Amino acid sequence: MAGIGAIIEIDARLLRAWPLPRPDGAADKEERGATLVIAGSAEMPGAAALAATSALRAGAGKTAVATVAAIAPGIALRLPEARVIAMAETEAGGIAADAMGKIDAQLAGVDAVLIGPGLQDAAATRAFTRRVLERATHAAVVVDALAMDAVLDVRRFERTLLLTPHAGEMAHLTGATKEAVSADPERHAREAASRWNAVVVLKGATTYIATPDGECWRHGGSQPGLGTSGSGDVLAGLIVGLMARGAPLAQAAVWGITLHAHAGRALAERLGPIGYLARELPREIPNLLDKLAH
Repeated sequence: MAGIGAIIEIDARLLRAWPLPRPDGAADKEERGATLVIAGSAEMPGAAALAATSALRAGAGKTAVATVAAIAPGIALRLPEARVIAMAETEAGGIAADAMGKIDAQLAGVDAVLIGPGLQDAAATRAFTRRVLERATHAAVVVDALAMDAVLDVRRFERTLLLTPHAGEMAHLTGATKEAVSADPERHAREAASRWNAVVVLKGATTYIATPDGECWRHGGSQPGLGTSGSGDVLAGLIVGLMARGAPLAQAAVWGITLHAHAGRALAERLGPIGYLARELPREIPNLLDKLAH
């Protein structure tokens, strides 16, 4: 493992000292970056909408969504701001391998890619993710949810990506038990980051963000209401949207985790500590982007 640095607490002072890339007054959507969100299935269509909406709320200039053909029209109506690409699907509801040609141009041209939220068919998703990683040679990449199974094939990525496991997913990917991961999340995040050549966002009541070169940040002060369906899709979308704007992987993760938590806090103050919905989180983000920067 690379040299291990001291844990860095994520707080307001850190964020002010590490500002996100900001477009100037003359910047257009091209200069704010383009994202491709590969997400959603017939049983989980909302994941694609949540992630893409969050990328736009984080300030990305353009977002395209690649999703299974069964839900593409509905996603297009839900997201008039996004281009929606209908992909052929497998019998089990995943994206078919022969659909890759429909997104080759996007993979070559976008600034950031998110793959995983709401995808189904583990085998198809695993194979499709490997092909996406082979082609997305210039974009920053977030690998989330079922797509993280690609780690089981690749073991170590040629270039640094960002992965977003919770304790159960980390256990599945490393062979550890969930209890072991939960007992020492910092160590597991650091070891996985070094082994995989990835920025690892190990989500939990306290979240750890580890890089391959030994840096590690910690964010505490969890919001119970964030433990709700779709919350992780929002977080992944925030991170990829910030990456599209030009934030390095670790910075996008630090800011994304913080924005996600503060959005939950804002909703908790207005609506109560639990019971708010994941789809309500993205609308809090534009104000928080400005507030946390000062």
